[in-house]
Amino acid sequence: MPTLPSTQPPTPIALSAAEARVLGTLMEKARTVPDSYPLSLNTLMLGCNQKSSREPFMNLTEAEIATALDNLKPLNLVRETSGSRVARFEHNFQRGIGVPEQSAVLLGLLMLRGPQTAGELRLNAERWYRFADISSVEGFLEEMQDRSEEKGGALVVKLTRAPGAREQRWAHLLNGPVDENALVLQRSSVAGEATGPLAERVAALENEVAQLRQTVQMLCSELGVSPPGQE
Repeated sequence: MPTLPSTQPPTPIALSAAEARVLGTLMEKARTVPDSYPLSLNTLMLGCNQKSSREPFMNLTEAEIATALDNLKPLNLVRETSGSRVARFEHNFQRGIGVPEQSAVLLGLLMLRGPQTAGELRLNAERWYRFADISSVEGFLEEMQDRSEEKGGALVVKLTRAPGAREQRWAHLLNGPVDENALVLQRSSVAGEATGPLAERVAALENEVAQLRQTVQMLCSELGVSPPGQE
């Protein structure tokens, strides 16, 4: 009796953080530096660990990236090219996941930069793909959020509106379900690192200005003149 084809839906993709960073970096460099693409292992490491356009910042080793590449190959998401003395790698994301170009661009940006609003995604996508308007971005995001179980399930999720935020952010699900509490703590930590030193610097400058003002007033008193700004 012939074996009937399986009717089970595809297993949802569950990437590690390193695998998502490697995949996103390959997708970015294919569009932004095509002359250097496909990437060698060393160039890929530099791209994964760059400080700009990355959230969170990572410091992956060559061994960790090589392991990520080995895990992505059987998923048909990465391919190793031939014809070069140095091994080079390219992504096969759009075909491997089964999404249109626009959706692939949005997923790549979410993997590299973390959760973003539709407006941020449209702005950050300029070098990858030019969306006509925010509504177009939202349309592809909603399509990925409503993706059927037969195709593997949702690829993105719309997060709860953060306190004080005007718009909701979107996150990808290629690493599995999103822990929104962890995201809030991460953003608070980043904000604290950014504002802490600035607040200290402002306080030091204010103290210095106060001392200078006191010195000016003392000199003006000794000279018998009015301080600047006073009659």
